[in-house]
Amino acid sequence: MNQLTQLESVSEEFSIASRSYTVWWQAVVLILLMIWLYSSIVFHLALQWWQDPNFSHGFFVPAFSIFVLWRDRSRLLSLPRQPSSWGLLIVAFSMCVLIVGVLGAELFLSRVSLLLLLAGLIVVFFGTGYFRAVLFPLSFLLLMIPIPTIVFNQITLPLQILASKAAAAFLPWLGVPVLREGNIINLPAMSLEVAEACSGIRSLVSLVTLAAIYGYAVSSMKWLRVALVLAAVPIAVVANSLRIVVTGLLVQYWSPDKAEGFFHSFSGLLMFLASLAMLFVLQQALVRGYRGRRRSRGFPH
Repeated sequence: MNQLTQLESVSEEFSIASRSYTVWWQAVVLILLMIWLYSSIVFHLALQWWQDPNFSHGFFVPAFSIFVLWRDRSRLLSLPRQPSSWGLLIVAFSMCVLIVGVLGAELFLSRVSLLLLLAGLIVVFFGTGYFRAVLFPLSFLLLMIPIPTIVFNQITLPLQILASKAAAAFLPWLGVPVLREGNIINLPAMSLEVAEACSGIRSLVSLVTLAAIYGYAVSSMKWLRVALVLAAVPIAVVANSLRIVVTGLLVQYWSPDKAEGFFHSFSGLLMFLASLAMLFVLQQALVRGYRGRRRSRGFPH
């Protein structure tokens, strides 16, 4: 009996070691395939982050997602593994998206297919429970993918017009006569053009990313995180309009040269910091309002 028990124990250990060895080989093969499929796509994505200031925040997005996963590693390791074959459908769909993206020279689809592939592999090897647990850091990776050009252009022009209208409406209150023609603001000293670079799209995308990071860092309440991300859009628009107003005041009361160079760049940085301050004030106001309502209803904090 003892020999039989020992043989069963050895057989079980061998079976476990064999399964572990198989899993490791599967992981290695998958990683090599992903490198083969996506190395060029990821390289050009990083290159765009480096060259295009509108999307330079992309470097921070995967770093933050990795940080979130590392921070939650204990909880993730405690979750039971329940592999699901439903993930194969997601993997197949991601491959279709990749093929369409490559054949159609559509970078956005090619890049999104990588996130779909990761989602499918998580479901295949770990199950839907793991997928739900990592949904936030996985979804956050969408912010690292630049907006498609056609969508980017559709957003930029309305932002230019909106910022021009807001500045043209506010400057007369400060004693500066204005005549607006589209995205051109005619001042007595000179004309200001709210160009694509001044539309605020750069600060808008960056502020939405930072709002998501800030919301995760300061609160575990999902509604508050969503509220901060949504509020980042109007805050960025208001801040960009104020930047144009400040530029108009500098041109009118100081020197037309101040519309360019150091002061122009510095005003952009200043307004972005003001956007962060507004985001902080909003978060504090929402938290205090939430706690006040809970106290009035007799709930603990």
